[in-house]
Amino acid sequence: MGVVLRNLQKVVPLRRARLRRDVDTLRHILGIQKFDLGIICVDNRRIQQINSVYRKKNAPTDVLSFPFYEDLRPGKLPCPLHRDELNLGDIFLGVEFVMKQCQEESLDLYGALTAVTAHGICHLLGYRHETEEEWAEMLQRERYILSEYNRLTGRRVESLMKGFSPNT
Repeated sequence: MGVVLRNLQKVVPLRRARLRRDVDTLRHILGIQKFDLGIICVDNRRIQQINSVYRKKNAPTDVLSFPFYEDLRPGKLPCPLHRDELNLGDIFLGVEFVMKQCQEESLDLYGALTAVTAHGICHLLGYRHETEEEWAEMLQRERYILSEYNRLTGRRVESLMKGFSPNT
């Protein structure tokens, strides 16, 4: 199975091959290569619209995830009964929002996109951060994923999750 990667924004020049390679590495680390995954890159206007409709937050954000399996326990892979259920869901990356954050904090764009994609995949796999306990569990998983990513690639990508804040 594979990754569908769409770039629907024109604000930030993006090398899709690089992003696809990074996403494939994350999928390998998590053992989710058999599942389809959608990655959609959008600008601030589009991610703000989506955030407003689905989360009632009228502001742009870095990543929004829409899981195919809504009631997964964190860290448990789905057990699809049919081939057409080999889907984890879709992740919308707010590329313009992430680029602004990179400029403000002197971060590498592709490293930041890898970190927010890892965050989005965690959501697709049932992780949440609505309580402090859930936040700590998700942060631990994200740090593990990124440490494995760094080990495999020789890069230095860190989680962008800040202190606990419900529903961010």
